[in-house]
Amino acid sequence: MSTPLGVAVVGTGFGKIIHIPAFQHHPGTELVAVYHRDLGTAKAIADQHQIPHAHNQLEKILRLPEVQAVSIATPPFLHYAMAKQVLAAGKHLLLEKPLTLRAEETRELYHLAQQNQVIAMADFEFRFIPAWQCLAQYLAQGAVGKLRFVKVDWLVGSRANPERPWNWYAQAEQGGGALGALGSHSFDYLHWLFGPAQELSARLSCAITERPDPLDNRQPKPVTADDTALISLTLAGGVPCQINLSSVTYAGRGHWLEVYGEKGTLVLGSDNLKDYVHGFRLWAAPAGKALTEVEIPKELAFSQVFTDGRLAPFLRVVDQWLAAITEGVSLAPSLREGTYSQLLMDLTHQAHQQKRWVAVPDLTAYLAQ
Repeated sequence: MSTPLGVAVVGTGFGKIIHIPAFQHHPGTELVAVYHRDLGTAKAIADQHQIPHAHNQLEKILRLPEVQAVSIATPPFLHYAMAKQVLAAGKHLLLEKPLTLRAEETRELYHLAQQNQVIAMADFEFRFIPAWQCLAQYLAQGAVGKLRFVKVDWLVGSRANPERPWNWYAQAEQGGGALGALGSHSFDYLHWLFGPAQELSARLSCAITERPDPLDNRQPKPVTADDTALISLTLAGGVPCQINLSSVTYAGRGHWLEVYGEKGTLVLGSDNLKDYVHGFRLWAAPAGKALTEVEIPKELAFSQVFTDGRLAPFLRVVDQWLAAITEGVSLAPSLREGTYSQLLMDLTHQAHQQKRWVAVPDLTAYLAQ
């Protein structure tokens, strides 16, 4: 891309922490506008970061000729309506996860992006972390042979303290909960590494059933979102996969992926509970041998690392987004992959409510509906 892509950031929580510095750091993008629902806040953030335009109305941002693309980092319950406006305006889209509240909404956005010939990408960062890319290479080379069992543990204490305030994250109807925050990523990287699932069962639970509302004199408000999710998948070929997610585990073991096959084992993990990107290491063991740590190839390393580990892989997502825009082709993780992640989250809720295994439809067939 010869001239930088003009980008607007919509949402200033994660958007302020990661999106704004990323777009100002990346040579292929120019941050030209910011959105916040409060105009004063939007202007203050724009002044702080020297962003030319600030608005509390998305339609005004979309009318700016300098804005060619929009990155949405608002809470999930706002994603569908905002993304629909962005795509209808013919702007390229980068959308935070969980992408929407229902797979039907993500599917609609996928088709709208195609109809308007714009690039829409999901922020699934684990695909771009060096240790994860090294694991993908090992799997592609057949390091474990025929799969026998896959296991995910993602156990953190980010919401273990019951005094953590009540907000949208505590509300299932607004897209909150561990399943949306962690499961959306897990479903995407399992699809990337191992292909589609055949069926799943699940149990969702909530250990902390109320939290203090900071806007109502800290009065307790009910928590309707899950904080722990236990999910069993059957992958292609009947391979069993167990996913254990929790955001309320004090001193939890962190984030680990274990892959067991006929030829050996791969273990990828990080016990870093403060930064979900920093600290990943990879171990491998041929059948009958002890695990030994794998040196991550230098060609996979980030060109620059930052204090906040999320920034480097997000910049690689931006690289992928720009490549797709320049080439005029959809590249993963697009809204196709995003629809699959959201579909599995919907089926997880269904399996939990119905207390049974549910079949996972073929993604191509689902998108064609």
